[in-house]
Formats: sequence, C-alpha cells, structure tokens
Amino acid sequence: MTDADILRISGATAAEIADSIRALVERGALAPGDALPPVRTLAATLGVNRNTAVAAYRQLAAAGLVTSQGRAGTRIAGTPATPQEGFAPSTELVDVGSANPAPALLPRLEPALRALEPRPVLYGEAVIDAGLERWAREWLAPDTPRDPRLTITNGSFDAVERLLAQALTRDDAVALEDPCYLATIRTARLAGYRPLGVPVDAEGMTVEGLRAALAEGARAVVCTPRAQNPTGAGLTEARATALREVLADHPYVLVIEDDHYSLLSRHPYRSMIAPDHRRWALVRSVSKFLGPDMSLAVVASDPHTADRLAQRLSPGTTWVSHLLQRLAHALLSDPDTRASIDRAGAHYAARNAAFADRLGSRGLAVAPGDGLSLWIPVHDPAREVAARLRTRGWLVRPGDEFSIDAAAPSHHLRVTAHHLDDAAQERLAADVAASARGA
Repeated sequence: MTDADILRISGATAAEIADSIRALVERGALAPGDALPPVRTLAATLGVNRNTAVAAYRQLAAAGLVTSQGRAGTRIAGTPATPQEGFAPSTELVDVGSANPAPALLPRLEPALRALEPRPVLYGEAVIDAGLERWAREWLAPDTPRDPRLTITNGSFDAVERLLAQALTRDDAVALEDPCYLATIRTARLAGYRPLGVPVDAEGMTVEGLRAALAEGARAVVCTPRAQNPTGAGLTEARATALREVLADHPYVLVIEDDHYSLLSRHPYRSMIAPDHRRWALVRSVSKFLGPDMSLAVVASDPHTADRLAQRLSPGTTWVSHLLQRLAHALLSDPDTRASIDRAGAHYAARNAAFADRLGSRGLAVAPGDGLSLWIPVHDPAREVAARLRTRGWLVRPGDEFSIDAAAPSHHLRVTAHHLDDAAQERLAADVAASARGA
C-alpha cells in the first residue's frame, strides 16, 4: 500500500476507520490480498491512538474482511469459503460429516397436512399461532427460570442471530463454546461481534473459560446444554451449578441456551440460567426430529428480551408461516409422532455407541456423547487425517472448522455414522484408525 493509499483511509474512531476501509473495498480501491498499513503507521497518519487502529483492524477481522498474517501484516481477505452444515450431494465420497438426521426416521407429513385447518392468516395477526403457543408453553415453561414469554423464529440459527442482534453492537464480545456450532460462529463473524472461545470438556462449557470470557467483557453467552455440536457433551448438574455461580455476578449478560436436540436427547435438560438471572433465552427448534425443512424454533425468554425480539418479528413481514406452525403443532401433539421421535433418539444413541465401540477396539477411545455425530480424537492434525480419509472414499469434518481460535491445528474429527450399517461402520472404523496413525 502506497502513501497515497494510506491517505485515503480516514476516521477518528475504530468504527469510522473500519467503515472507511470497508468503503475502499466495496469501491474496488482495495482488492483481496492487498496489504493494509501497520497499525503504528496508520495511527500516526490519522493522529489516533494505536489501540484505536488495532480495534479497527479487529472489527474488520471479526467480519471476515481482513486476515492477519503475522509478520506479513494485515491483508484484505478474499471471499471465504465459510464451512456450513451439510455437504454437496454431488460428491462421490461417502458423506460422514453432514450431521443430518436419517430421512427414514423423520415423521411423514402427509396425514398432518391433510388434516390442517385451511383458515387464511391475514396481516396483523399474532406472530405465534395460538395452538402451538399453548403446546410450546407446556414444553418449555418447566425448564425456564420463571414464567416465560414465547415467540417463534425461522429455526434456531435465526433465533440466535436475532437474540444477539437485539443485545449486541459491532465489536461487542460474545462468549461461544470452543469448538462451536458452525452457524453460531458464522453469525458472530458476519455481524462483527468479537467471539471469545470458552473451552468445552465432557461436562460442557468450562467454568474457568466462562469466567475468563466474562472478565474480557462478554455481553452475551451462547451455550448448548446437551448434545453440544460438535463434541456431543452435555452439562452435568455439578457443572451447571458452577456456571450459575459464575454468572451470579453478571445478571444482565444475555444467556442463550440452544437446546437444538431436545426431544431426541437421552440426557436430562440442565440449565446454567439461575432463577434470578435477568436476561436469558431458551431456544428449541424442531429441525432435528421433524426435518431441516421444518425451519421453526420456539424461543422462551424474559420479558425484556422478548419485547426487543418482538421488534424484529413483525406480523406480515418477518413472521413465521402459520401454516408451518400449525403443521408442527399437529405433528408434535400426535402421540404416534412423539413415539417415532423417541425411537429415532434411541436409534441415534445406539448407532453412535456401536461405532464408538468399533473405534475403541481399534485403539481410539471415543465417548459416544449425545447427538447425531461423534467427536473423534486423532494423533495427527485433523486436516491431514481428513485428507487421508478422502483417498479411502470418506468425507469427514476436521475439527479446525469448529474452532473459534484456529491458531493451533485441531486433533479431532466430527463423524456422522448413524446411517451406516454394521459392515460400513466396520470399514469406516478401520479406515479412521489407519488414517489417524498416518498409515
């Protein structure tokens, strides 16, 4: 970057400097790969504190617009290939990284569709359908700190995005599990929030990790209380109690619990939200047990959070289809559907346990966890192991894709094997074991 280029960057605050660089990128004056000036040079040129320039670059990095390359400086990023759930169906490899539910275990929609009330819904009606609201209140209220307010969103990803948007502004810090659900990472980075990774162990989000994130100024926390994606971990009662004690000194930090696996889980729901915590939300979607195309989630929250969330859900513009809501209600209130959901949860748990046993017999100790996938430790860097598995015909997820801070290579794979029969599981277990050893 020349001196003339530096002079085109303007601003007195971090936000103004970041907006100026963003405008230069949008006009094509800065292209992917172009180097930005060192922070000392930029600060001296603009007459601002060095920390202001650092904060501007941090905002741009959080939004994915620049990358830091150590001694090579900070450069304009290209369009990133953001990892997302699910893989392209055109691959010739066997996809064991998608974390999809089994289509055969999803309930049939035709009987419920035929029985739906054909009543049209007009502008100005309530955002949440009355029948679904009554059912959902019985579902969520026992697991909330106190009488909740309910609303509806287009799935858990939409819920988390809207909840964070009503509580945070650009460059605010948010505590996320590390490793973390792909959609949550994407939400934080695209919105320009500052993600603070909280390590996850077998009992869920760690106490010291949460304490450190709050000390760094986290204004929101996103936690998966069970079936944590990608690790399969779930909060124990002891861990949930300890996390509530940490949060006791931060009653106005928004705590979002994404209980995405809910009705499929083999584990009880345990919450890190204390009865007297002021800002909280519990999100439960139906995608894992009714199907990803049933893009619907119910949000239970405190009144303040509910009011601010409602401002982002306007009848007739950003509402969730009442036809979809009535279909979900018809399915969830049907005893046969609920029984099939329970059988699906038992199937996933049994197939994951079987695959964990097959890996264990080959020297890879894996906890089955909870959820649709297994989190497999490997000796070599996960990306190398994933590449070896591709040569053997398997498509897996390296743990690096789920990392908040990818400074060090991951040594885990996320593998979805519930849809494989015994013979295919045996082949995959043998190939994972061989690839993990570098054979």
